[in-house]
Amino acid sequence: MNENSRHDIKIGSIVRVVQKNDQKTGKLTEGTVKEILTKSMTHSHGIKVVLENGIVGRVKELLR
Repeated sequence: MNENSRHDIKIGSIVRVVQKNDQKTGKLTEGTVKEILTKSMTHSHGIKVVLENGIVGRVKELLR
């Protein structure tokens, strides 16, 4: 599975994302994907998603 590929990320997937304001520290936030925002199939910095709790970030780790 690849966090830079839209193909591997599905609604309901459990992921860890980095929020824009946490990019310098690399702090990851875990959650369930509610919506996929990136339209292209791949993105070098990670696919941008919205988690069920409303947090927007780029996927850095796929858990399930």
